[in-house]
Amino acid sequence: MGRALRADAERSVRAILEAAERVLAEDAGATMEQIAEAAGLTRITVHRRFANRQALLEALAVSAKQQLVDAIEDARPDAAPALVALYRVTANVLRVKNTWRFTLSHATAHTAAAASLWAEIDAHTVKLMVRAQHEKLLAPDADLDWMRQVYYALLSEALNKPGGDQDPDVLAALVIDTLLHGGGPRD
Repeated sequence: MGRALRADAERSVRAILEAAERVLAEDAGATMEQIAEAAGLTRITVHRRFANRQALLEALAVSAKQQLVDAIEDARPDAAPALVALYRVTANVLRVKNTWRFTLSHATAHTAAAASLWAEIDAHTVKLMVRAQHEKLLAPDADLDWMRQVYYALLSEALNKPGGDQDPDVLAALVIDTLLHGGGPRD
């Protein structure tokens, strides 16, 4: 019986988080009651899982960042040349970021768990940038911290690209091309 309750509780939490992302994306000031309604649950159930709005925002931050980590790891970045790995990671991350637009684009709660996940994301990114530099995709004197920041900015901008194709694979190619070649002429 405990096992079924646990599965039920996990489904409720997942439904609440997904509903919260949708509702807050439309109205950042939405109430817990509006989120409960969107999740198809009672307000009491939502409050049983999340004591208050802050706890819900913290859970959103952790869930979104964990999905980013999973997306990076699912791309198996160590199993391919840096260019291929960079493309796979970028496409996977864009898919997650598209799903969690509100949570990942707004200042979200930075709990120890969320901060730890962000550090893990940064570590994966830096490792990939180092590999790209060793494989001569980036200049030997490129500032990798700056390249990481530019990469993150390009990811955000790709999702906000007006018109055009919003396919994550197409956007990943655009991000990687811009990161590696900028906007200058090709030789």
